[in-house]
Amino acid sequence: MKTAHAARLIAFTVLATLSQGCKSFLDKEPLGTTTQDTLFRDPLNAVQAVNAIYDVASWDQGPKWGDPNGQFVPQTYEWMFGDVMSDDAAKGSSPSDFPTLTELKTWNIPPSNPPVTTLWVHSFTGIARANSVINNIDAGTIDAALKTRLKGEALFLRAYFYFNLVKSFGGVPLFDKTVSPKDAANVTRASIAETYAFLEKDLKAAATMLPEKDGYAAADLGRATKGAANGYLARAIMYQLGTVNGNNHTWQEVYDLTNTVITSGKYSLLPNYAQIHQTIGENSSESIFEIQFATSNDGYGPIMTGTTNNIFQNNRKTFGYGFNNPTQNLVNEFEPNDPRLECTVIKNGDVVLGIKNVIDMTENETGYLSRKVAIIAPNNTASGPQNIRKMRYADILLMKAEAAAQTSKNAEAVALVNQVRQRARTSTRPPGTTVGSLAYEPANTPAGTLPDLSTSLSGPALLNAIWHERRVEFGEESLRLWDLIRTGRYMTLLPAEVRTRALARVTKETSVNPTPLLPIPLTEVQAWNLPQNPGY
Repeated sequence: MKTAHAARLIAFTVLATLSQGCKSFLDKEPLGTTTQDTLFRDPLNAVQAVNAIYDVASWDQGPKWGDPNGQFVPQTYEWMFGDVMSDDAAKGSSPSDFPTLTELKTWNIPPSNPPVTTLWVHSFTGIARANSVINNIDAGTIDAALKTRLKGEALFLRAYFYFNLVKSFGGVPLFDKTVSPKDAANVTRASIAETYAFLEKDLKAAATMLPEKDGYAAADLGRATKGAANGYLARAIMYQLGTVNGNNHTWQEVYDLTNTVITSGKYSLLPNYAQIHQTIGENSSESIFEIQFATSNDGYGPIMTGTTNNIFQNNRKTFGYGFNNPTQNLVNEFEPNDPRLECTVIKNGDVVLGIKNVIDMTENETGYLSRKVAIIAPNNTASGPQNIRKMRYADILLMKAEAAAQTSKNAEAVALVNQVRQRARTSTRPPGTTVGSLAYEPANTPAGTLPDLSTSLSGPALLNAIWHERRVEFGEESLRLWDLIRTGRYMTLLPAEVRTRALARVTKETSVNPTPLLPIPLTEVQAWNLPQNPGY
């Protein structure tokens, strides 16, 4: 679903009529000519209304909708939290560039931190757009099957935004309809368990409404599917099992949900790991959900089809800003000769997509860059065409492996991990490791590399093997922070001073492991009279 520029503009215009909120994060665009009464009588308009929700999921910066002063909210990306706040990555670039990332890394985060503010603002923008579809589409006169599918997509996306909010901020206001000015005084924060219950209900409903991946036409690949809904439900439950589990979930639920995705037969591991983050790997057999992009001549701003994700992380000596530098600690986690290492990091002198890369240590913290976001510079370097992978089939396998290990199905857990390892050891080198070439050269991996795990593994040794596999399989894919928090390993990895600050920001709700929270943006605390998170 590489949404065309014109289609995004249409979607933006259509949704201008839908969000008639009151202030701050729910006060959206001005009224247009299309009304809620007519929007869902036309299938094209109805599809564009849902496209406009996907559009918000792709935003990395832009205006703060509804702000009479036209406030611009800066970049936010999942890697700023999932990678940089973990032991997998350092901020990168020059020491003085983007100091707000240092605030995140050190848990010295003011409530005005720009990436945090943008995460909050954009998430609630997406929720408002999803609510406009969910609350109005039933009265439409479009085809019943299309109506069901579109509502399922909107429910999935509302849950997607709420999941990003709850794992970052804890419990947040729950909106299932547009909020009018008279309701503003009644807005309250839900608990973490209530927020999860809300989004779980959406995901369960979406799973009954959405088609399988092969139920879409080729032009619609990338839309939410039954597999994506079940996959995100498994992920949400797995995170709760190690944090605030007020909904009393079990590992058997994670096992059953991931098993449903696996037995659907709609997904498989892409045979060559080196292709996953290349164009050939977009919306592939391994893709559960990814955010769609296509390059254009548009630059910074939300009304674009490309992403600035690539320019922010690419080498300053090619066309990037050099952020999100993989750490030596991450590099050391890879086993000898694991082909995934070269597919994950760039070191000084490496040839990447046919171009020799020089890493200047005045513009880099660790001596490494992420290869998974390396692309050839587009015409407009702020408009990268690379899709952002949000969930892969390998994650389904490893979530099921962890659930199997937690429910005494040790042999099955080992077999699932071995599937991932077997694919990895047969990978080629990443494309373009020779100057002037984009070919995938053989890795010539020595025999005995990445041997199968022993079937005798059990208990902590098996869990550690699964966690290791997750780290090297998903390196630089923004999952590490959340894995560390839910497994209780995060605080022990932090420097003492940082640990003290992080512990002061842990939720007061009963939690399996210490669960630190980001600050709610100060403007939202003041506008909605919301209680701030601990430590801020």
